[in-house]
Order: sequence, then structure tokens, then C-alpha cells
Amino acid sequence: MSERNIRVESIDRQAVEDQEVEVVERKGIGHPDSICDGVAEAVAGALAREYIDRVGEVLHFNTDETQLVAGRAAPAFGGGEVVDPIYLLIVGRATKSYEGQTIPAETIALRAARDYLSETIPQLELGEDIVVDVKLGEGSGDLQEVFGEDEVSVPMANDTSYGVGHAPLTETEQIVLETERRLNGEFADENPYLGPDVKIMGKREGDRIDVTVAAAMIDEYIADMDAYADAVDEVQAFVEEISGEYTDREVAVHVNNADDYDEGSIYLTVTGTSAEQGDDGSVGRGNRANGLITPNRSMSMEATSGKNPVNHIGKIYNLLSTEIAESVVDDVDEIRDLRVRLLSQIGRPIDRPHVADVELVTEEGVAVGDVEDDVEAIVDEELANVTDITRRVIDGELSTF
Repeated sequence: MSERNIRVESIDRQAVEDQEVEVVERKGIGHPDSICDGVAEAVAGALAREYIDRVGEVLHFNTDETQLVAGRAAPAFGGGEVVDPIYLLIVGRATKSYEGQTIPAETIALRAARDYLSETIPQLELGEDIVVDVKLGEGSGDLQEVFGEDEVSVPMANDTSYGVGHAPLTETEQIVLETERRLNGEFADENPYLGPDVKIMGKREGDRIDVTVAAAMIDEYIADMDAYADAVDEVQAFVEEISGEYTDREVAVHVNNADDYDEGSIYLTVTGTSAEQGDDGSVGRGNRANGLITPNRSMSMEATSGKNPVNHIGKIYNLLSTEIAESVVDDVDEIRDLRVRLLSQIGRPIDRPHVADVELVTEEGVAVGDVEDDVEAIVDEELANVTDITRRVIDGELSTF
């Protein structure tokens, strides 16, 4: 047993790729839950960087309770309007004074939220289509671990909690993840009618994969029902092309499956997000730290976005467990499926978890004992460098949803 209490054992199930039924979901960056995740994390990063600039330390804060109340809109071919604005409330705690210095935490939060929304959902008119509010209570100011340019100490865990990661991604997981990313990337860049609220649901039964896409269309760029139908067809063809890059299995793609052209009921929006029309949002209710919702896998219910990146286990261990899982399968060829569970104990250094439990499915003919030492060495190294997660989060290098 490692000094860091690393356990390596066989997992108690088939590899997910071998299971008969698999379900995978991703909520796109414009989904109301993802909007809350993105704003919360943007605010968290801005606060952390501002604290370092002003006092050389990341002070106590958390913004992981951000909420969205949906608005009401009247979309129309060629361009409709938002009738009642979306309301976004950034909720949490922040240190507002330190050693006699006042820190404008709420102003920093508002600026970060507005910058994020302008970049992510440009169709939203700030102050008109969406109203952003901030209510940050006073932080305790007792989190004084230094993350400046000098020597970094290892913080103590703020809570007894856990994070979960897995690797490698299955074919279905890769399709779901890459479909949303590329629809909201290269496809949207060339086709502005596609809004950022793109939700992907993948279902595999045996060797057939069904990909169901909910794609919000922006009315300004859709002239009529024929143009809408063409846009749906273009999204479908693009998703089919992506799917073929990741699997040889049969794939069926369904786009905006609830549409009824005869009734005129289609997924048309003014702003590109369902938040304009009755769909509320909340931090932590969507994608896990690896960007997916995976009911075939173990998951932590902790919200990763918005938490302090210094010692909040709900953030650090979910990100770190995912990185550990990916590092192990990259370096150890004989592993087909791997799950990492990191459990903290409040007051313990975060590089010394209460237990680091690594469970795996090996290739046929390979015993767990054959790879145990290699796996343990990788986990030990990743834990020793746990504070790298903090730096990379603050620098905006890691996605939390």
C-alpha cells in the first residue's frame, strides 16, 4: 500500500464498451445549466486572479450557487424579440477586505459574467435580453494559502468529499462530446443560424448508436420553414460525418425530434438558448468535470464550477481524478476501462487523500497485478503535483463542465 493510500483493484463490472446498453449526455455551452456553470467558473477565475494581483494570495470565495430564471420570447422567421428578460443571479461568498484593503468582489464578478456571456452567447443583449445580478456574502478570509510566484504549500482539504474520473472514453462518449464541441465550433462559425444551446444524447444498444440532437436555431438567420428544414438537415449531415470518425457501428442521428412542421412547432429561438423561453438553470445540474453526463459510470454530484480552486475538493478531486484516469490509460496499454475515486478527509493535505481507489478492467490475459506498480506510480506522481490543478484552473486552462 502506498504512503498516499493508493489502492489498485479489479472493477466489479464489464467495461462500459462491452455493456449492452450505454447512455451518454452533454449539455452544450448555451444550455441554461451550462450558462450557470460557465458564468460561475468565469467569475471564480476572475476573483482568483484579482486576489493574486492585489494581495498575492487566493482568498476565500465560492460562486457555485449561480442560478438562472428563464425569460419569455416571441421568435419569428427573420427575427423575433425577447419579451421578458432572462434573470441570472450570481450567488456565493467572497472576501471583500484584506489587511485594510477593500476588494470590489461584486464588481469583478459582474464584469467577468458579462464578458463571458458576450463571448459565449453573443445574440443576448446584456441588460435587455438578460439581466445579471450579484449577491456575494462576505468570505471568512481564513483561506491564506499562497499561490503566487514563490514556493507553494499544499493546502488542507476544505471538506470530506470525493471526486470521480474515468478513461478511456467509449465510442459513444467521444461522439457525444465531440459533436457538441464541433457544432459550437467550426459548424456554428460557418452557419450562424445555429445557437449555442445544443444538447446531445447518445444511446447505444448493442452495436447501434442513436444520437439525438436538440439544436436551438436563431430566428434572425432563418427566413421560413424551408430554410429551417434545410438547417436541420445540415446539422444532421454534420453529426453523421462526425460519428463516422469515431465508430464503425451503425449510427442514426435525430435532430430536433419534437418538431412538427405541419403544426408549425419547431425549435426556433431569438437568442440561441432555451433560457429565453421557460428553461431555468443551475450550477452543477449538468455536465460533470469531464464534460459529460454518464449514467453507466460512477459520478460525483459535486458542482465543479465556481468552487475555489485552492482546497475545495469538489473541484480539485473531480478534475484531478479525470486527469489521473487519462494519464494511466495513456501510459499503460493493457487497460480497457478505468475508474478513479479520490476521497478527501477534512484537514488532510490534498496531496494525501483518505484513499485513492483505482479500479480497472484489463485486456484479456492481463492480471491487475501485472500493471499495479505502473498504475500506482502514475497516481502517486499526479497526487504529488496536485497544486498544478489550481494553477491551471486559475489560468483558464481546464474546463469544469
